[in-house]
Amino acid sequence: MSAVEPVHTVVLSGSVQLAALEAGDPDRPTIVLIHGYPDTKEMWDPVIAGLSERFHVVAYDVRGAGASGAPRGAAAYDLRRLGDDLLAVCDTLAPGKRVHLAGHDWGGIQGWEFASDPRFEGRLASFTAIAAPSLDQVAIAGAALLARRRVLRWLSRIRRSWYIAVLLTPGGPTLTWRVLLAGGRWQWRLRNVERVPVDAHYPAATLARDGVHGAKLYRRNIPARTLSPRPDAITHVPVQLVVPSADRYIPESYYELAERHAPRLRRRRVAGSHWAPRTHPELIARWIGAFADEVESGGSNGEPGPPWLLGGGVAQLRDRLALVTGAGSGIGAARAHALAGHGAKLLLVDRDADALARTAEALPGSRTFICDVADEQAMERLAEAVLAEHGAPQIVINNAGIAVAGSFLDTGFDDWRRVLGVNLMGVVHGCRLFGRAMVERGEGGQIVNTASAAAFSPNRSLAAYSASKAGVLMLSECLRAELAPYGIGVTAVCPGIVATNITRSTRYVGRAQHDQQRAADYMTGFYRRRNFSAEQVAAELVVAIAEDRPVAVVTPEAKVMHALARFAPGLLRRLAGLEALPI
Repeated sequence: MSAVEPVHTVVLSGSVQLAALEAGDPDRPTIVLIHGYPDTKEMWDPVIAGLSERFHVVAYDVRGAGASGAPRGAAAYDLRRLGDDLLAVCDTLAPGKRVHLAGHDWGGIQGWEFASDPRFEGRLASFTAIAAPSLDQVAIAGAALLARRRVLRWLSRIRRSWYIAVLLTPGGPTLTWRVLLAGGRWQWRLRNVERVPVDAHYPAATLARDGVHGAKLYRRNIPARTLSPRPDAITHVPVQLVVPSADRYIPESYYELAERHAPRLRRRRVAGSHWAPRTHPELIARWIGAFADEVESGGSNGEPGPPWLLGGGVAQLRDRLALVTGAGSGIGAARAHALAGHGAKLLLVDRDADALARTAEALPGSRTFICDVADEQAMERLAEAVLAEHGAPQIVINNAGIAVAGSFLDTGFDDWRRVLGVNLMGVVHGCRLFGRAMVERGEGGQIVNTASAAAFSPNRSLAAYSASKAGVLMLSECLRAELAPYGIGVTAVCPGIVATNITRSTRYVGRAQHDQQRAADYMTGFYRRRNFSAEQVAAELVVAIAEDRPVAVVTPEAKVMHALARFAPGLLRRLAGLEALPI
């Protein structure tokens, strides 16, 4: 059998004929792919192409779809009957083998059922669910909200799933698909709204029939499971959950109980719409194949490694690739240590080679890069080296910063260029070069930009510094909106008074040389007496990353200033006139 050309066959499940295909070498591990509603097995074509060189791949049209038989009554679409179909496919095309199951949409909903069904113990090796929640988990979480009288939150959960009510209504599926298919509306929506490639084979020519028959999946199973969910539905295989960041049909809250019902769970986020296997086929094929390889290797008794999806807690930072600029000292070095403490893999950047070496010495396994973030060409070379050797980082922390203090009228253009070059343009360079790579990779991630409480609290002596940090804050807010559809979070961290060496390196303009040192000593002593350490800021950063906070205001005085900026800006302006340095 060819490693790439699929072979079409028919599998008999009771009296229902199932149209199936297989590709790849049958002696290799088998991956079975189940499509969702209203698709057919052709939905998987680009994924099959990416898997069939290394795996034996099987896909089939579920009953009521494509070239498979379509029983008339809704009872024939019960999840148990669908399990009979999978068993028939495995017995026919992968006899005597454990199979790795991957399902999209209703294919994944079926998969949750099979992965917790005793009939499939010893038959399934792993399960990958793509844009597919468990009916049991959704029903249990929804019932808990209603029991606590959280009706508004319950309504918010189900608002994206409005179409279910239409499909459950008598005559609703027929009318819906008549409207959607008129004038090619469905194809237009797939192509222009969901960004799904449409060709001669997808969507299938049987779409009108498939939409009507497939609605019986909803009619048979959703009311039954909503009324009688299974609290003991625990999966008996490792599970990989792939959540599209821009799914218009299934909210992320539907997955909130996944860890409870799947003890061996890995979460991933794909930056795209509901139809991730069509929009990101290479990525989905790689994830399915890598998960199957990991389970086949028998590591940790077949258990997958720790999950790493952002938003899932600090434990999920493990094994993520994190790039930290300004890592030679201060907050940058503390952040590197904090991330390493949670298992992240580190790429450390600083223009001070000696300071960078000291940080790296305490962090075995980290890689170092000497670079001035204000230098556009140097940053381009850094990005080329990092991407060529390590690929796109999942976490980028733009941390390098310098300060200039003193009167605006005494601050020269060179000082402005220096501060804006490092504090603002250094962040621009990092966001642009690595943000683009993160988008192209399609796995989401997190960008963290170091702003300051000075970004929202004016000060007569910090015009250049405050302007640069205000720019970082607004850049972060704008970038967060732009990158959200790609599953990339952007966080601006705004610390207040933190004891670092920035006070020593600050240039105090408008002062004689001997006063420069006097001002530096005064501010350094003041920051030390404040006694808020870089390590405390770093701990806050880890939580901000895990929770994908838009803005993380750190230190008590920064939080006070932030509140004044919102509710008492006049008072904040009066405070801006106070002299912070000794005359």
